[in-house]
Amino acid sequence: MTEIGFYHLTRSTLEQALPRLLGRVLAVPARALVFCAGEERMKSLDDALWTCEEPDWLPHGTRDAADQPIFLTALDGPPANGATHLFLTDGAESAHLGDYARAFDLFDGGDENAVAAARRRWKAAKEAGHSLAYWQQTPKGWEKKA
Repeated sequence: MTEIGFYHLTRSTLEQALPRLLGRVLAVPARALVFCAGEERMKSLDDALWTCEEPDWLPHGTRDAADQPIFLTALDGPPANGATHLFLTDGAESAHLGDYARAFDLFDGGDENAVAAARRRWKAAKEAGHSLAYWQQTPKGWEKKA
C-alpha cells in the first residue's frame, strides 16, 4: 500500500510549500508527479516552480513526461515519468495511488471545505488500507501529528 501524507497548509500557500517538498523528493533521489486540479492551477504551479527561491532550481515540465524529474499534469493516470512520489493539489484525487510509494495530499487549512474534503479523503484512504500520516505547518516547520 501507498504511504500517504496529508499536509495541512496553515502558514503558507501551496505555491510556497510545494517547491521545498519537491526539493526533498529530488534529494532522495526520486521522481515526482504533481496532479493538479485543472489546467489553470497547473500553469500557476509551473510558474511558481520556475520562480521559487528555495530550492533555486527544480527541473520540471508539463510536456514530454518521460524527460521530467517533476511532471505537472491535470490528467490522472499512472506515473508517466516513472515517479514514485505523487503530489495531490486542491483536492485532486487519483485512482492510481497504488502505483506510487508515497503520496502527498496538500490542502488549504484556511478553507473549511478543503479541510472537510481532506477528512473524507483520509477516511477513504484508511479504509483502502493505505499507511497514513498527518502533517501540520507550525511556526517551526512541519510537525507530524497523531
